[in-house]
Amino acid sequence: MIFRAHGANPEKLYEAAGITMPAAEKVLDFSTNTNVLPWDGKLDIDLWRCLSAYPDDETEELRGIVAGREKCGMENVLFVNGSNEAIYLAASFLGGKNAAVLQPAYGEYLRALSAYGAKTRNIFSVNDVNEFKDCDALFLCNPRNPTGEYIDAAELEPLFAAAPDTLFIVDEAYADFLIPRAGERGKIDYLRHKNAVILRSLTKIFHLCGIRLGYVLACRERIEQLKSRRPAWSVNALAQAAGAAFMRDEAFVERTREFYAAETPRFMASLRDSGFTVRPTRTNFFLIETADDSKLIRSLLERGIATRHTRNFPGLDGRYIRVATRMPEENDYFVRTAGRPME
Repeated sequence: MIFRAHGANPEKLYEAAGITMPAAEKVLDFSTNTNVLPWDGKLDIDLWRCLSAYPDDETEELRGIVAGREKCGMENVLFVNGSNEAIYLAASFLGGKNAAVLQPAYGEYLRALSAYGAKTRNIFSVNDVNEFKDCDALFLCNPRNPTGEYIDAAELEPLFAAAPDTLFIVDEAYADFLIPRAGERGKIDYLRHKNAVILRSLTKIFHLCGIRLGYVLACRERIEQLKSRRPAWSVNALAQAAGAAFMRDEAFVERTREFYAAETPRFMASLRDSGFTVRPTRTNFFLIETADDSKLIRSLLERGIATRHTRNFPGLDGRYIRVATRMPEENDYFVRTAGRPME
């Protein structure tokens, strides 16, 4: 079985597996970890203007929204064409330098670093600062894709101080789905720790995969560095208009957090009750252990369920599948289907 590098696009997963895909509306895609809650707001966009006029290259409206929410200056915010662009912008400064990635993690970090000729190595814990303090940069995903693990700011910030010459690129693409715990601080003080760069995605929380929109939070000097290499008009006008409409709906974000904080533990408990071994998570996806990932993935595909393999994640190597939480009735169907032998 040929495995794709990313989740989503289930039609390509079926093609790679050599399985005839059911009608698209009959496939439940548990391989993509975007928000499943429908947005009930109104998207009032002048489509022709968005298509015909040059976008605001300073993305002032979007930056103003984020600056107000984060209580920082607009100079501390940079909007990009999806957080992937920020990953590649950061990597572009690391050619010939030493960089580490906290694994297992999203594969684009290593891909971007390799593209710019960085000298890379994998680490599997940040408990020992000597593992990475000689590195020019450390990429880490928080909450981490694909494991769902999370490191609170109170634990991360001492690392920033202990390795002042290391640039910490913290990808918080899934921060909006974080299942909270009492006493955690959450937000990193990137203004005080100038070696911290925070990446955020609007793709996941607002299910805006098609328009590609994300932003960076950092001290002014870091933002200016990244901006110097970002292409002109990087964020298109349609993305800016849609992003502004969604970001103003803070009630939707809160409703999303409440939904996943309740539904993900319920879904996982149902799977455990059915005999599956499920790893703990702090976000909207989790790992299920399997002795034969290919067999399980194919079996689910044949029943209209797409999941994410873990063969290209160092340290996991196909011993798990990643599953994202969907609507309750869909999650219940997954539990019934995954636990039933093929007829």
